[in-house]
Amino acid sequence: MFIAMNRFQIRPGQEEAFETLWRERDSRLGDLPGFKTFMLLRGETTKEYTLFVSHTVWASREHFDAWTRSEAFRAAHAGAGDHGHIYLSHPNFEGFGAVEGTMQEADQPS
Repeated sequence: MFIAMNRFQIRPGQEEAFETLWRERDSRLGDLPGFKTFMLLRGETTKEYTLFVSHTVWASREHFDAWTRSEAFRAAHAGAGDHGHIYLSHPNFEGFGAVEGTMQEADQPS
């Protein structure tokens, strides 16, 4: 399993515009081999920015890397520069591979 995360610092007052961009984008992730799940998370707000994190789970690092080289990736990121006024800085990417034998799941759905 591989988790890909991007941290975004969003200018105060631009949070709703940022969330709308993510809700309305045509990511095509669901069509890709190895894709498991996606979630946009909203963090704390400071005087300078509101922190958001995109969180994508893939079957493997190889599946994630294949997506970054795909037409779906290029389409999903087309026009990203058109919204520079929303961002305080460039996104910060973080990638994580699962440590064997450490995954735990709930016994019953909540």
